[in-house]
Amino acid sequence: MTKITKPNEVKRDWIVLDATGKRFGRLLTEVATLLRGKHKPSYTPNVDCGDYVIIINASKAEFTGANKAEQKLYHRHSGYFGSVKSEKFGDLLVNNPVKLYKLAVRGMLPKTKLGKEMIKKLKVYEGSEHPHTAQIAKEGK
Repeated sequence: MTKITKPNEVKRDWIVLDATGKRFGRLLTEVATLLRGKHKPSYTPNVDCGDYVIIINASKAEFTGANKAEQKLYHRHSGYFGSVKSEKFGDLLVNNPVKLYKLAVRGMLPKTKLGKEMIKKLKVYEGSEHPHTAQIAKEGK
């Protein structure tokens, strides 16, 4: 019989990942896997069985692509006519790297209520300090 995990049976860990010297996209695919819970043997697609992920030193990750900072755009729309706002990748990286990480990981998660619950378990910090030291943190790779 296939074991189906129920939401109240899920055991969540806290995983700390240091972004220093790591490639941006490679790090975020690993984060998306951890948030979904695909690394666990008890993975169930319709249950949020992922772990909490803390990314520290977010501004020290490596980025590839010569023109990515100027050419890659992130759009948002309020719903009103002509209200499309665009931000360049480079500007987001300098001004708000936390938002950049959340936008990138959000694109890798399900586009449902389940995905919205998963993204809430992601905590991103620019520096090496984070306020989650009370939780038992498991050091990431």
